Amino acid sequence: MTALQDGSLLKHTQATLIEVVWGLLLGFLSATALGYLLAKSKTIERLLAPYIVASQSIPVVAIAPLLVIWFGPGRLSKVMISALIVFFPVLINTIVGVRSVPQDLHDLMRSLRATRWQVFSKLELRAAMPVLLGGLKIGATLSVIGAVVGEIVGADEGLGFLNNIGRGVYDTTLVYVSVITLVVLAMGLYTIVAILERWLLAWREQEA
Repeated sequence: MTALQDGSLLKHTQATLIEVVWGLLLGFLSATALGYLLAKSKTIERLLAPYIVASQSIPVVAIAPLLVIWFGPGRLSKVMISALIVFFPVLINTIVGVRSVPQDLHDLMRSLRATRWQVFSKLELRAAMPVLLGGLKIGATLSVIGAVVGEIVGADEGLGFLNNIGRGVYDTTLVYVSVITLVVLAMGLYTIVAILERWLLAWREQEA
């Protein structure tokens, strides 16, 4: 349990957590923005959908070494890998959520002469929120996987790096500690999103 005693476990956990949080934010925000555009424009969907689907046929593990080479062995490459693995599930959930808004509600907003922003904030965002938060839940766990994959490929800090060290010297205790810490980290992020979901969707219980 040297990693606990000398404080290195906390140091590596902090490094992974930073990568995970930034990767989750980057992946979620970019996927949500693009997903909204795809949901609202059939033309953009026809142009971009084939490339997006094709990009998902390449395992992140296969392109992780390239990202480490391009962006360096620092945190940026881990953030990019984490964002990539989060991107697609959140993108799909965004498209499904936006398109699930009933057309008659759009017609009602149009009859009330609502602006584009009012339609988005008062109708589309609220109606799609449950699905969007479902995508965020998935992304919260996947972001941990992405960061660890990047650390295993090439890093000098993080829980993936710690796992690599333990595997290299056949230190099963260190491997177990790093894996258990990753599980706790993923569960913690999922729980935070679940609490956020309960808070953001409290209005549904009030209307029920």
